Amino acid sequence: MSEIAVTTSQGPAQGPARPIAATIAVVLRDDAVLLVRRANPPDAGRWGFPGGKIEAGETIAQAATRELLEETAVQAEAEDVLTAVDAFDHDAAGALRQHFILVAVLCRWTAGEPVAGDDALEARWIAMTELETADLALSFGVADVARQAVARRAASV
Repeated sequence: MSEIAVTTSQGPAQGPARPIAATIAVVLRDDAVLLVRRANPPDAGRWGFPGGKIEAGETIAQAATRELLEETAVQAEAEDVLTAVDAFDHDAAGALRQHFILVAVLCRWTAGEPVAGDDALEARWIAMTELETADLALSFGVADVARQAVARRAASV
């Protein structure tokens, strides 16, 4: 990926030339949402949706279900694009290292139980009520995207 030089108060720094397109799989089952505790930036150690970069020639839906399977061993059918969110990865000095545009894909669970794989430390179903009340270190916007998914699913029933 090409990068551009950015000058900061600490001197020259490298920043991304453009955002990276990625997907997140928003999988609901009963009253729970599937989350992973991320192993890598951005948001290493925080709970978020399984997902990753979209490969060349791959559709958004294909990327979402591939990343879901790689990170959790869960199989799902991609139903619809739910929303898109920005994810920024900054270094210790605050300089931007990466900017991801995460396309959230609502998915219907079809098989499998979560097992952490690929770049996930943990993977599990988390009750929607727990998102609001538990002391989970969530990535920014996770609870909001999960609520959007529940609302979309309820509207389609």
